[in-house]
Amino acid sequence: MDPIKAAELFILNHFPNCYGSVLAGSLVRGEATETSDLDIVIFEKNLKTAYRESVIEYGWNIEVFVHNLTSYKEFFKSDCERARPSLPKMVSEGIVLKDSGIIDLIKHEANELLDKGPEEWSTDTIKVKRYFITDTLDDFIGSTLRAEEIFIANTLADLVSEFVLRSNRQWIGASKWVVRSLRNYDEKFAGHFVEAFDTFYKTGDKSMIIVMVDEILQPFGGRLFQGFSLGK
Repeated sequence: MDPIKAAELFILNHFPNCYGSVLAGSLVRGEATETSDLDIVIFEKNLKTAYRESVIEYGWNIEVFVHNLTSYKEFFKSDCERARPSLPKMVSEGIVLKDSGIIDLIKHEANELLDKGPEEWSTDTIKVKRYFITDTLDDFIGSTLRAEEIFIANTLADLVSEFVLRSNRQWIGASKWVVRSLRNYDEKFAGHFVEAFDTFYKTGDKSMIIVMVDEILQPFGGRLFQGFSLGK
């Protein structure tokens, strides 16, 4: 069934009295794959607690995110504090399925938060992040066991991508959203980032990663070990 038709039927059958709902996710962005599902955000009446639920109907995997007119604000806030604006992004990009006159206002709230970006990292936070990147990079350089190197590289990729994005007041992501967030920030850098790690995973050559990490840290003072203290 057509995804929008399926989403509309789902709302009609399960949430006929809701204030409003939007269809979001990869289908809306034109990035759908064979395993994409329908992400539906619903603003329900007489709902005490927000919840998330997964179901299969009309031939689709459907994930519903159900809120009242207060709970979504709390999720907007917590998402932005962790710099992963999942719900604001879904609402902002979502196709309206039903609206009793509230969706435009909620979309406006979401867009304002997205445009503002995450809070700027403090000098102390950057210092802590530099230290842990340095520590992981040292482990990566020194490791001679392929099995360990793979997982150290995974950790390093997460730490470095977060550092690049947050030090530039950009939203971060997890899983597939790591590279999507990097591309949204800087397409050229994202390509270089992927190439460096892809080269290591294919050939075991660490040099591109090491050079890249040092270039990223250099404007902030480079690697950090000597004199670092936490909680003293």
